[in-house]
Amino acid sequence: MDEEYDKDGEEDAAVQLVIDGVLDLHPFSPKDLKYLIPDYIAECLERNILELRIIHGKGKGNIRRSVHALLDRNPHVQDYRTGDLDSGGWGATVVLLKK
Repeated sequence: MDEEYDKDGEEDAAVQLVIDGVLDLHPFSPKDLKYLIPDYIAECLERNILELRIIHGKGKGNIRRSVHALLDRNPHVQDYRTGDLDSGGWGATVVLLKK
């Protein structure tokens, strides 16, 4: 497996993902999103998980906008919306996948 390094040349630590319909982006670098989100969606579909929550945090909204742009281009996404109070508010996005 290829090793990944950050801008200082240090090896990035591997993050173990549980495929349960909740993807917390906090441990990841923004550069990982373009691969991480489509792969996570594919794994959810394999497990027949059709609704997922992506936690991107509130911040300035840069990560949220990147996530939404990736979701707009993903053919498996039926719809998405900002989370409600019970699902993370505007710090999360709820995604509905196509069957």
